[in-house]
Amino acid sequence: MSPSPSRLSRSAVAHLSSLLASSFHEDALTRWMIPDDRLRAELLPGFFRVFVELSAAYDGVLTSPDGEAVLLFLPPGAEPDGQALDAAFTEALGGYAGALRTIAELQATAHPVDRPHYYVSFGAVRPGRQQGGLMSGLLGEVGARADAAGVGSYGEASSPGGEAVTRRSGFVPLGPDLVLPGNGPSLRPMWRDAR
Repeated sequence: MSPSPSRLSRSAVAHLSSLLASSFHEDALTRWMIPDDRLRAELLPGFFRVFVELSAAYDGVLTSPDGEAVLLFLPPGAEPDGQALDAAFTEALGGYAGALRTIAELQATAHPVDRPHYYVSFGAVRPGRQQGGLMSGLLGEVGARADAAGVGSYGEASSPGGEAVTRRSGFVPLGPDLVLPGNGPSLRPMWRDAR
């Protein structure tokens, strides 16, 4: 599958990148990747811009009607250009790109390769709007697409809240947690069978 041109405007990409950056600023994963609070605030919008643009190229960006929630995913068969992505992340993160590579290498050990699936990479709801069902609605839409295609869905939860919302959407843990080096945080692989 070749990526299609992004259907998001520049302002939409900027808005969604900012939403993700603010939502993940205190996440254990991004704190491990970029420990300094000021630098993390500076670098995360560019980091998430890469993910937003990647998902948009595969029609993999869902938002709530008010733009207060976003879910990024890749459909089955998506094959991003690894070298181009690495270059984009290096540009966005500078010296912190190595930490991202460590995370990606760990993720690759658990990511299912034997069955087609939708891959949910990131989801965020603006602080103050959480626990109102926005993320459950977006995950439900991905689940409906996966069900229609007869394939599963996969993602990694980096927080108790992320795990809880995926469980409510029918995901269950898949194998052991992925623990980052140096007593770092963990990611919990989650899988949802097609229904």
